[in-house]
Amino acid sequence: MSRSTDGLEITAAQRSDVELVLTMIRELAEFERLLDQVVATHAGLEAALFDDPPHAQVLIARIDGEPVGFALFFHTFSTFVGRRGLYLEDLYVRQAFRGRGVGKALLRYLAALAVAEGCGRFEWAVLDWNQRAIDFYTGLGAVPLADWTTFRLAGAALDDLARQETQP
Repeated sequence: MSRSTDGLEITAAQRSDVELVLTMIRELAEFERLLDQVVATHAGLEAALFDDPPHAQVLIARIDGEPVGFALFFHTFSTFVGRRGLYLEDLYVRQAFRGRGVGKALLRYLAALAVAEGCGRFEWAVLDWNQRAIDFYTGLGAVPLADWTTFRLAGAALDDLARQETQP
């Protein structure tokens, strides 16, 4: 699936795009003030995106052939809805191209994909300090889930829990 309008083209990433995707992940992390947390490698990202089965997918937005943004997503499953969903892990548009409809085009593409695949939900998270993004998303009709708190196990805490014996 590929979409192109007014010089903006959205296509699925190819193996040859892995270094570009990794570069934009680092740019996103720098914007989010989280660059020190990026440990992704070329080999790891390539395996995650292109091994069989892939664990995630990436769309790349280009204007007149120049890469200007990306969306990394994967499928989830909702027990309450009884169908799979689409989760947007990251959406990034390079600074010089913001305000030109690139982010909206990526979201529209993903919404169409979710509908075409019968997904019951299309979800993502946003940093609570990023008011510009929050306003953008709510302007599209997205609703923040105020009743839910995201939890994360990582690093030593993840390792510690994994090592604990299961008790009945």
